[in-house]
Amino acid sequence: MKNGRAIIWDWNGTLLDDVHICINGINGLLKDRQLPLLDETIYKEIFTFPVRDYYERAGFDFDNEPFDIPALQFIDYYRHHIGEAELFPEVIGLLEYFMERGFKQSILSAMENDFLHQSLRDKKIHEYFDYIRGIDDHFAVSKTQEARKLISSMQTDPRHTTIIGDTIHDYEVAKEIGCEVLLVSQGHQSANRLTKLDCHIINSLGDLKAIFEDTPS
Repeated sequence: MKNGRAIIWDWNGTLLDDVHICINGINGLLKDRQLPLLDETIYKEIFTFPVRDYYERAGFDFDNEPFDIPALQFIDYYRHHIGEAELFPEVIGLLEYFMERGFKQSILSAMENDFLHQSLRDKKIHEYFDYIRGIDDHFAVSKTQEARKLISSMQTDPRHTTIIGDTIHDYEVAKEIGCEVLLVSQGHQSANRLTKLDCHIINSLGDLKAIFEDTPS
C-alpha cells in the first residue's frame, strides 16, 4: 500500500459487525417459507452481489413470489435490529490513526444512502469521513456506479486510493475503477472465497496498520 493516500471503507461486515443480524434475518424469512435455514458457514459461502442471486442460492423461488417481498421484509428486520450490531473493536483506533496521518477517508456502501448516514451517526463515527455514499434503494445490486461518483467527489487519484472491504464485489468495484483493494475475511464472505482473489487479504482489522506502515504521512 505504498501509494495509498485515500481510503474508501465498506460499511457492513468491514467496520460494522452485522453478520449475525443478517443470518437471523434471512433465517426468519426462510422459516416462514419452510425452507432450510443457514448457519454462518453456509451463509458466508453463498452471500453475494447482487443480493437477488444470494436469495436464490438460499432457496427462495422467485417464480412463486417477487424478489421485492422477501427483500423488503429483510430490510424491515434489519432496520429494527441494526442497533444490536457493534463496530469491530479496532474501528475507532484505525479511523483515528488514518485521520492523524492525513488520509482522506470515505464510506461506500450497498446500504440505502439515508439509512447509511443515520447508521454512522448512531455509531458516532460520521465525522471521520469526508464523503459518504450509499445506494438509492434497498436492493443492493452493485456499488460500481456509486464508486465512480465517489472518486469524482473525492478528487483523488484512484491509483492512490485503497478500497477496504469484505466481499468479492468490493474487489470487483476496486478493479473496475482502478483502485487498490484490501479485503478482511471476518465479514460476509469466507476466507476460502476471498483468498482466491489477487489482493491483500487480512484476517481482522487488527492486521491493517502493518500494511500501511510504509505509506508516507
